[in-house]
Amino acid sequence: MFRFIHSSDLHLGKRFGNFEGDLPGRLREARHAVIGRLAQHARDQGAGTILLAGDSFDTETPAPDVRRQALAEMRHHAPLRWVILPGNHDSLQATPLWTTLRAEAPDNVILAIEPRPMELAPGVVLLPAPCTTRRPGRDLTEWMDAEATPEGTARLGLAHGAIRSFSEDAVAGDVIAPDRARRAGLAYLALGDWHGAVEVDPRTRYCGTPEPDRFKHERPGEALLVSLAGPAALPQVTALPTASFAWRELDLHLLEGDDPVPALAALLPEARCRRQTLARVVATGRTRLEGHAALARAIEDAAPDFALLTLDDAGLATGCEPGDLDLIDRAGALREAANALLAETQDASLSAAERAVASAALARLYAYARPSSDTPVTP
Repeated sequence: MFRFIHSSDLHLGKRFGNFEGDLPGRLREARHAVIGRLAQHARDQGAGTILLAGDSFDTETPAPDVRRQALAEMRHHAPLRWVILPGNHDSLQATPLWTTLRAEAPDNVILAIEPRPMELAPGVVLLPAPCTTRRPGRDLTEWMDAEATPEGTARLGLAHGAIRSFSEDAVAGDVIAPDRARRAGLAYLALGDWHGAVEVDPRTRYCGTPEPDRFKHERPGEALLVSLAGPAALPQVTALPTASFAWRELDLHLLEGDDPVPALAALLPEARCRRQTLARVVATGRTRLEGHAALARAIEDAAPDFALLTLDDAGLATGCEPGDLDLIDRAGALREAANALLAETQDASLSAAERAVASAALARLYAYARPSSDTPVTP
């Protein structure tokens, strides 16, 4: 039995510049900490090798501290063996990066930078397909079909890129054959690029990123433990949790008579989990102006408990009558602004997105003008 860990898309050094405060730093540190979590899983499961299927680094020019601290952590976990494949974010086109890695890599870190067989264990051979550039424009796994190995060898493929529409960068030209494992006689094809776990067939899988970085994928961050009993036997694959942060998109559908505050409270995770949660509440349906404002206030009140909590209310229609605006102001600049926003929410010549912006702005104006004593949404 040969066991290994299949992981990819660590994106070490990712900047997360779209976030503020200390969150970018926390997210970067979580990605570095993945190295230790992968090593712990390998030890616990009796796996001596960790395959990283591309995009270990977020850019072709990672900062020296990102690169050297990653290698130091991998060295610390010797004799575990790390096999690093160039991906599209850290492709071989970044010659200075891979030249430096060759000089700095410890003995237990193997750089899979050439498309040639690599023996991992007696009777187990790895066939890597390193990304030559960010956009190779061809199937880099094709060479595996004709590559001869001794009879009875378990052939493992390691590649980074798209199969069909599975591509984080929506690139259509660099498509890996979905039946490459069958064509090349692979016992298992370990893929990277797609940040969610996907089973293409029993011998071909994307493991997903071990530490999510967006709301796109529903599954949590994980790596795969792969056990091979022989070249012909189907691999046994077990998902292992690896993420320290949870990225959750929460659907909140409202009817006009619903109270959005308890509806929101029912969706939010328990208090002790919130610090490690990035959540986006996607509100749809219909509510009155007061309800929309109450929802926005409840989000703002709960936000400090979370790593990130935001409201997407573009799909939430807001019912409003002129009498509702009297609660903002009966005259003056505030009332004029409210009248203008209400008119925009009902203007058929505007796009749905523009009307949604006006609706959200009107709810915000209502919230500012009508301080609430509602009970905060916390426990």
